[in-house]
Amino acid sequence: MPTIKPHKVVILAFDGMIAVDLTTAYELFQSVELESDRPGYENYVCALTPVVKTQGFDLKVKWGVDQLKDAQTLIIPGLVDPSEKIPDALCAVIHNAFLSGMRIVSICTGAFVLAASGVLEEMEVTTHWKAVSLFSSLYPNITLLPNVLYTDNGQILTSAGASAGIDLCLHIIRRDYGAAIAANSARQAVVPLERAGGQAQYIRHKTPSLSISLAPLLQWIEERLDQTITLKNMADFASISVRTLNRRFQEQLQMSPLQWIIQARLKRAQCLLETTDQSIECVAENVGFGSSTSLREHFSKTFGNSPKGYRQLFRRK
Repeated sequence: MPTIKPHKVVILAFDGMIAVDLTTAYELFQSVELESDRPGYENYVCALTPVVKTQGFDLKVKWGVDQLKDAQTLIIPGLVDPSEKIPDALCAVIHNAFLSGMRIVSICTGAFVLAASGVLEEMEVTTHWKAVSLFSSLYPNITLLPNVLYTDNGQILTSAGASAGIDLCLHIIRRDYGAAIAANSARQAVVPLERAGGQAQYIRHKTPSLSISLAPLLQWIEERLDQTITLKNMADFASISVRTLNRRFQEQLQMSPLQWIIQARLKRAQCLLETTDQSIECVAENVGFGSSTSLREHFSKTFGNSPKGYRQLFRRK
């Protein structure tokens, strides 16, 4: 049986980058092990110059950008000051990688570098919540999703803050090698494979209008996903009106109660598809969609794949 060559990852270092974004990505991909302790990734830190200046120290870089010629993934760390002009030479490297079809990933404010390189047209992207206003003002024609942990456009992927960069790296590992390998990497990093909710839960609002957390209600819903849950059921449990319920979901989670229930049911369905042999019909019933047709419609709309196709990709053998 031929030996499968590891997936080659290049992390691009440059002056003014956030160093932890680089090291986090490097360590996560470095930890991936396949059967017989084979590495899943071959990692290189590259730069246009032999020394890169970060906020706290200078970094001596061993490899040049010529390592990109046969790389499959390029990772762009965030910028300490995203308002600074991005060097043309850096933008050219990224744009050429994009034209070659290489997968390109930004962490945190690295989205500013991708935007300056002109590779984000018709993409949905995210960045750190503190930089959302600046990004929107600099790049008003790019679709920014401020409340998600990461986005996956296929070739281009972006994450929010540094911790969301971990989420995105695990998502990439999962996409490349399946849930079992990604779960092992998550265990080694002592982080969850997938976090619930989006970036919105980490945003510090100046004048919070809510004094009661939705957490008890969300847990109550999670325990009853296989049942019919109405707006009145939820409002009664929370001892509030339906109108107030809708308002609080929008304020805290940026979605309606019913949208949140669909999201929770889809996550539960993913788990069952990966870890059990239940039929698609049983999975649909157990997560509250009622029929396999309903599950397939929601699943395909959200993930771009059918439940069966998802299981074939990620079911642990």
